[in-house]
Amino acid sequence: AFFAYKLEHESKHCNGKGFQRQGSSSFDRVYTANQNCGHAYPTFLAVLWCAGLLCSQAPAAFAGLMYLFVRQKYFVGYLGERTQSTPGYLFGKRIILFLFLMSVAGILNYYLIFIFGSDFEIHIKTITNAISPLLLIP
Repeated sequence: AFFAYKLEHESKHCNGKGFQRQGSSSFDRVYTANQNCGHAYPTFLAVLWCAGLLCSQAPAAFAGLMYLFVRQKYFVGYLGERTQSTPGYLFGKRIILFLFLMSVAGILNYYLIFIFGSDFEIHIKTITNAISPLLLIP
């Protein structure tokens, strides 16, 4: 909602005729930041759900909340200079990688149960619970 509000506000501020693509450089920055966030959202949802369902819910939820805050930082950084959005972008990539690795660990655990009868779920949950606070380190 914040992204859409900023886009609408900048559109009206630049040309006063509703939503149009042409405008000032500030409108282009807001529009591009909104599009980038919209394109990254389906990937985020997919790995978040997979990590939560297949591995552990608490670290996945924590990483999901962190990702939402990081995307906000990316968007606000993009409104200034494009180089200000880089830390938010890199931090977001690290969180997506963490969620992806959680998903892979959950899938591997499923196949280990299916093929060998070994269940490493407790070990995987312990590791992800220990690693998830490390996402706070910039």
